[in-house]
Amino acid sequence: MKTYLGELEELVLLTVAMLGAEAYGVSIQQDLESRCNRSLSIGALHSTITRLEEKGFLKSWLGGATPERGGRSKRFYEVTQAGKRAVAEVKTMRDELWSLSKIKISLK
Repeated sequence: MKTYLGELEELVLLTVAMLGAEAYGVSIQQDLESRCNRSLSIGALHSTITRLEEKGFLKSWLGGATPERGGRSKRFYEVTQAGKRAVAEVKTMRDELWSLSKIKISLK
């Protein structure tokens, strides 16, 4: 069964995969903002993360409390196997559409 991924969902999954062990809310937000050159509120990010967890595409856990965070723990994220499959399906679909399209782009 194919599941639809929105643009932000796809970007979040790819960013979490890229960040690996350093994938937590603020690091995901900062990376997406710098790569996409657009503002992303932490609320919008958390809504997207919650949706991805509900779909079974992300899993999370709490790290240890740290003094620099006032004793609060960071919530870390990891892409699940189902999430990896969903991203792969989206990539396959996009690659197929690009190969069939009449759009030719030169990035020189």
